[in-house]
Amino acid sequence: MPAIVLAETLFGDGWDARTNQVLKRLQVVPVFESVARVAAERRSRRHRSLATPPVRARVAPARARGRLSSMARRPHALFVLDERAQALVYGPEQRAAIGELVEVASGPVTATTLAGRLELLADVEILLSGWGAPVMDAAFLDRAPRLEAVFYGAGAVRGFVSEAFFARGIRLSSANAANAVPVAELAFGLVLLSLKNVWGFVSRPADPRDPRRDEVLGAYREVVGLLGLGAIGRLVSERLSTLSVEVLAFDPFCDPVTAAALGVKLVALDELFARSGVVSVHAPLYAQTRGIVTGALVGSMRRGATLLNTARGGLVRHDELAAVLAARPDLHAVLDVTEPEPLPPGHELLGLANVVVLPHVAGSLGPECRRLGDTVVAELRRYCAGEPLEHEVDPETLAIAAEP
Repeated sequence: MPAIVLAETLFGDGWDARTNQVLKRLQVVPVFESVARVAAERRSRRHRSLATPPVRARVAPARARGRLSSMARRPHALFVLDERAQALVYGPEQRAAIGELVEVASGPVTATTLAGRLELLADVEILLSGWGAPVMDAAFLDRAPRLEAVFYGAGAVRGFVSEAFFARGIRLSSANAANAVPVAELAFGLVLLSLKNVWGFVSRPADPRDPRRDEVLGAYREVVGLLGLGAIGRLVSERLSTLSVEVLAFDPFCDPVTAAALGVKLVALDELFARSGVVSVHAPLYAQTRGIVTGALVGSMRRGATLLNTARGGLVRHDELAAVLAARPDLHAVLDVTEPEPLPPGHELLGLANVVVLPHVAGSLGPECRRLGDTVVAELRRYCAGEPLEHEVDPETLAIAAEP
């Protein structure tokens, strides 16, 4: 159901008659009454669960709850991820905390090493992973008959889970929310730098008498646009609330009440680009969103405006972007992600003075990765105590989860 894919992933669950009207107007995907009915049923289930705390839609399997609550013994666990991620995500403090909760079967192994030592999976009940996780398909799971939960110290999970994974009742927790924090922090910083036209001065150094100083937009009563109000977009909007700026967002499936609570005004996509001094992209990449940022949209931006992309490179039509920026030197683009990544030598964007290409630094790097490990530790502690998980991945969203 492509409409469900777009609606519930890119923009939330505020599906109503207005949603149908918006979809038809945008011509994003076909809209059928059956799709709206399914969305309404999903929303109704979520609301019912929220109305009767502390009951959760998904709880631990009965055998897990009984064993863990009794604490007769610590569950057997195994670290499986690439060597670099092992060092970055699970430092001494995180490993010590995990060691108090579970019995680690052996030292950390990579997916490649595990492929030659599948006997390690025989008694494993918990997998602790991160970047470089093995593909957990039916064949893999057959070698791990006791596996009950996977704690993933990174973001997107589509690269390694399968339908068989959830069919066996295995639970999955992701540190995606923790990884959203540094992305939002960088985006917020880039917005401020863009409002001060720092990119123009970096490309062409100036002195205090440079007339370009008079063209700086500034952060007072200026307009900032957000393309998408998911986890990262909302974090960015919260940070923007500390400034004296108007925040617009293109997010036709966001609840208007939620947007108002964030201090954000929902607008159409063309209005977002036409009015904003800075547009920051925070949408996930799907077939329906690929190339959503067109040359025409960028060309409609005001003089001195900036496009920021810390999401996915495939959201932007780079060839069209290059043509517009070549013709409009007053505009700027800051791209932390591109497609392909990196851009091939000689790509037109690399030769433009009004383009800044960063080496994909928005997500967790260096010491920031320990936040991911801390998130895993906290989730594992809840699991072992029989408490609800805060970052559990719903299997119903597997088909619409963000791409790695």
